[in-house]
Order: sequence, then structure tokens, then C-alpha cells
Amino acid sequence: MKKRGFEIVSAYAQASISLPVRKTAASAGYDIQAAEDRCLEPHRVSLIATGLKAYMQPDEYLALHVRSGFSVRHAVSCINSQGIIDADYYNNPDNEGHIMIPLINHGEQPVYIAKGTRIAQGIFCKYLTADNESSAGAAVRMGGFGSTGEN
Repeated sequence: MKKRGFEIVSAYAQASISLPVRKTAASAGYDIQAAEDRCLEPHRVSLIATGLKAYMQPDEYLALHVRSGFSVRHAVSCINSQGIIDADYYNNPDNEGHIMIPLINHGEQPVYIAKGTRIAQGIFCKYLTADNESSAGAAVRMGGFGSTGEN
């Protein structure tokens, strides 16, 4: 049984995408690369394709953080501070669980991201639920950003 890891989404199967790796034995995060060239326009949000999906246990999530060196060098951050990939995002019918990273360029100049640039790191985390919580009747995830509702 698979516990947690990364796979390439079918749309990027022939795109030479690298699966994330930890760079040192004590690294918490798996380095995630851009799947294609992109230009981040100043003061704009851009969704960066990774070509990846992540599988994990039902009580886990993947935390996404912009790599510190990339962020500091280019004045770029994740628009929602930390991205959260839920376990039920994997293989959803809308986009197969494709991980997209929403970056904002805080600088005055465009930032060019070449395919293969390590832009983020993913850390698998456990979470807890409240007493007496019931998932009976809970909705089934159908998509990505905003798929669980606006409110």
C-alpha cells in the first residue's frame, strides 16, 4: 500500500517532469519545480504548473511553501502564504489533483521562471480533528481552487 508521495499528472506525462526530492537527509521539504517556463508580472498573481499530484493518508496534507532563496532573491511569495493540498485533492475528477502554486511578484520587474526551477517545497503533515466530528454526508471533492465553496 502506498503511504505518501508524488506522481506526474497525465497531461505532463511526456514533459520530462522530475519528481520532488529532499536535498539533504534532514530536509523537511521536497523541492518542487516549475513544469514550464513562466513570467511573473509585477504585482500580479500567477498560477505555476508543477505537473505533479500528491497522494497521502486521509489524516495528512501537503504544506506548500515558496523556497526561501527564491522568495528573497525575487521578492516572490505564495499569495495565500502557505498552500494546503488535502488528501482528497489527489485524482479529483476536475484536474486529477494537479498541484498549481499561486505566486505573487511583489517587485517592480518581471521575474522569469524557467522550467525546472525549484520554486517551492512540499512538507507532508498530520492534522487532528475536533471531538464528535462526523464526516457522514460530507461533500466529495470535485476540483481545485475554491472547490469547497467561497464561504
